[in-house]
Amino acid sequence: MSKPTTKIGFVGVGLMGHGMAANLLKAGYDLTVIAHRNREPVDDLVSRGAREVKSLAEMAGTSNCIILCVTNADVVQSVIDELFDHLTSDHVIIDTSTSDPVVTETLASRLAATGVELADAPLTGGAQQAQEGVLGAIVGGTEETLARIKPVLEAFCVRIGHFGPAGAGHRAKLINNYLVMSMVASIADTFNVARKAGIEWAPLFDVMKCGSNYSEALRRIIEPALEGDLDGYKFTLRNAQKDVGYYLSFTDNAGLTSDLAREVMAVYERSVAEGHGDLFLSRMIDPETAGKDADT
Repeated sequence: MSKPTTKIGFVGVGLMGHGMAANLLKAGYDLTVIAHRNREPVDDLVSRGAREVKSLAEMAGTSNCIILCVTNADVVQSVIDELFDHLTSDHVIIDTSTSDPVVTETLASRLAATGVELADAPLTGGAQQAQEGVLGAIVGGTEETLARIKPVLEAFCVRIGHFGPAGAGHRAKLINNYLVMSMVASIADTFNVARKAGIEWAPLFDVMKCGSNYSEALRRIIEPALEGDLDGYKFTLRNAQKDVGYYLSFTDNAGLTSDLAREVMAVYERSVAEGHGDLFLSRMIDPETAGKDADT
């Protein structure tokens, strides 16, 4: 098989990005990475054949496709601001972050004026799915941009959906994440009630697997917890608050926000305010994280 001609720069090789980048290398792509805080994933990728660059300007000079997998819209904005003067019409940017669609639309318009393509392609799945290359991509951008980036996305995705112009991918992703965060909040509340009511989790979970309650969210939280691992769902409470916040901003602007959405947001706001922001979602079933009233 011939080596792909697209040269990729990757910003954000963390929990999700490391697996995505590893699969790009496996697919034969020329890959450059840049360090942020954690050296371990960078060193691992370099050992597999990636090259490390010291600046975003250097990355722009050695790649024609730059993938972002960062924490929020402010970081996306900052990275593109730093890249901007070094980009040419040969470049395409794929933003796989969960971000603010208004920011995405503004950036896409700004970049398009210089001939640079931008696609928002946030992902479904977690770190394990990233490692296995079985993520889903929720894409916003032109049909032409989608055709250009599809082979790249196929290195780590098994499903790719196109939802419209730039920004549409992020809107669809926020809807997806709101549903997930609502489910997680309900799962945590349910199993905290079960604890207080003296209902054993193992047989409860076992029978739930036969009914409509069973879901990937339930499995990722409870299955590891039954083995003593409360970090099964590796997504932080701070990120959950951020995502539901973006969802509320989007729905508020469209006049679509529900009372339920505000209640879900309150759950995550409270968790972060109590100092739990850097814990994983599955810690919500821990009495110390859930609050004193969750104790038996």
